[in-house]
Amino acid sequence: MAVFPDVPGFRLLRLASFDTYHRVMPRIPRSEPVVIVAIDEDSLRLHGQWPWPRSWLARLVSRVADAQPAAIGLDILMPEPDRLSPMRLPGLVEELDPALAQRLAALPDSDALLARALRDRRVVLAVAGLEQPDPARPPGRGFAPVRAFGGDPGPFVRRFAAALGSVDTIDAAAAGRGVISVDPEGGVVRRMPLLVSVGGTLAPSLGVELLRVAAGAPALSVRVGSGGIDAVAVSDLAVPAERDGQVWVYCSRHRPERFVSASAVLAGQVDPARFRGRLVLIGVTALGLSDYQATPVADRMAGVELHAQLLEGIIDRALLSRPPLARGLELAALAVTGLLLIGGVPRVRPRTSVALFLLLAAALVALGFILFAGRGLLLDWATPVLALGILYTVMLALTLTETESQRRALRLEVERQREAAARLAGELEAARRIQMGTLPRPAAAFPGEKRFEVDASLEPAREVGGDLYDFFRLDDDHLFFMIGDVSGKGLPGSLFMAISKALYKSTVLRRHGQVAAMMREADAEISRDNAEALFVTVVAGILDARSGELEYCSAGHEPPLLRSRAGGGIERLQEGGGPPLCAVDGFPYTAASRTLAPGDTLVLITDGITEAAREDGRLYGRARLETVLTGLGPAASAAEVGEAIRRDVTLFTGGAEPSDDMAILVICFNGPPPPLPSRERPG
Repeated sequence: MAVFPDVPGFRLLRLASFDTYHRVMPRIPRSEPVVIVAIDEDSLRLHGQWPWPRSWLARLVSRVADAQPAAIGLDILMPEPDRLSPMRLPGLVEELDPALAQRLAALPDSDALLARALRDRRVVLAVAGLEQPDPARPPGRGFAPVRAFGGDPGPFVRRFAAALGSVDTIDAAAAGRGVISVDPEGGVVRRMPLLVSVGGTLAPSLGVELLRVAAGAPALSVRVGSGGIDAVAVSDLAVPAERDGQVWVYCSRHRPERFVSASAVLAGQVDPARFRGRLVLIGVTALGLSDYQATPVADRMAGVELHAQLLEGIIDRALLSRPPLARGLELAALAVTGLLLIGGVPRVRPRTSVALFLLLAAALVALGFILFAGRGLLLDWATPVLALGILYTVMLALTLTETESQRRALRLEVERQREAAARLAGELEAARRIQMGTLPRPAAAFPGEKRFEVDASLEPAREVGGDLYDFFRLDDDHLFFMIGDVSGKGLPGSLFMAISKALYKSTVLRRHGQVAAMMREADAEISRDNAEALFVTVVAGILDARSGELEYCSAGHEPPLLRSRAGGGIERLQEGGGPPLCAVDGFPYTAASRTLAPGDTLVLITDGITEAAREDGRLYGRARLETVLTGLGPAASAAEVGEAIRRDVTLFTGGAEPSDDMAILVICFNGPPPPLPSRERPG
């Protein structure tokens, strides 16, 4: 839009932005070079309706001229002879006394009186441009000469076919003539011409001609560049202009102090000092008679006041400008803010992007106001803001569309992951059930057995774990048991746990031999297809239920704890054993033995018990475990021992998520039952 500045809709938007500058920061006059003598409502009430006899205008001009103003401008068109002139009254009044008519005819003509008042005084008459030629009014008569430098200004300025001025009698007495025609854009006057063409002849505007007459300059000068008019000069005062010879008027608000009522001037009630050395405009301001125009600061402003605004702007050097550079600056500002918007919108949330857009739009508006206030430049902010808004809307729509597409894709991905997670959870739950199903249940393992008790439990840290335990009879009098911990966790650990348990049990069932030999053979079996180089710690043993003889071997596992019923102390069984299975090929494991007394309890755990951690990182530890075991009564069963350990670990961790699997195996040796008493035979 900044590239195509002449599109009608965009031009009106641009002009509206210029009007905003005026409404927010109207011009504050620095001097009062112009006084308006207004033929207002009070003047009409005292002296009658308009038009007045031109003899009254002559008296009004004379009163002002006697105060020695710099120049006087008559913003009044008088194209026809005065109908109220004495010699013309008999034609207006029927049955007028012939003698009176003869006396009236002898009186001076009103037009001649006004011409006499104008003659030899610095008075400029108003001329209106006509779009159509008028044979009765030869164009280009009586305008001040214009000297052009650099080219012909004619093709650039506003052109009129003819001009409507005053009757010859009055026109011939004036010191100058100035065009008062203006062209509102969108119904609002923002620009006024300095120079126009009337029938091919260059003619100044009323304000410029007033300045020429006041300065006593014989001619005007105009400088023409390659793109049009650069400036119009009056004596040594050069006024920069647009290429068509017009200027942007910086309007102030209506100022009553500019005005003096014509009735007050005719009554001699105005101090002559008010006019001395100033430019005086005489015009009609009464409602219904004046050519009121809309301006950026007022919906209605008298035409004569518009010319005063132009003169004040020229003298105070307070005219506005819109150089060709302004369009480039607008385009550059739009490009910078647009790039920031393009780069920012996709990276922030929609709510934040709104703030970004408003910030950039405010920056454009602020730039316009800064240049207007400081340099008098008219920078269009509305069109770039509109373009930025369109760009933001498109960017936001694309971003929201992309976001919605990603959201749908994410929703589908989440649903897919949920399905996969549910499927995996189901599979892990099935694996948990299978894994836990491979472990023997102590309550149903040895029905009717009184010589020993077994309690066992396994709590995986995840759905499945790598800890293991097993126990079964080798024969009626020998109990095999083991507990182990695989180096891996989760599903890999559970698979290796199942393989290790199965291979170890197979080895035990085949060998039925010594524990050390079983350990060596199981190590070889488990190591054979261990592609992931996992290892497993194990404690295995055989208990003779008749004698309490215990043979055991530890492969890098936590030593078993022996709780003696007799002494009540806790002993760690650290003899025998070697490194974890699959750690050292062909290691010669050795076993150890111990004879259990009735009531002794063997406690085997994995490191998940001693390394159970609270949320503050503190570990459960072996010392607390031994304290729990010591605190139990001497007659505590295997189930009571196992439950005491589990309960205390839960109390210690306080619900913290477990970091490792926890397995417990408790074997309580009760000894063989006492023999039944023999029956005595009767004698």
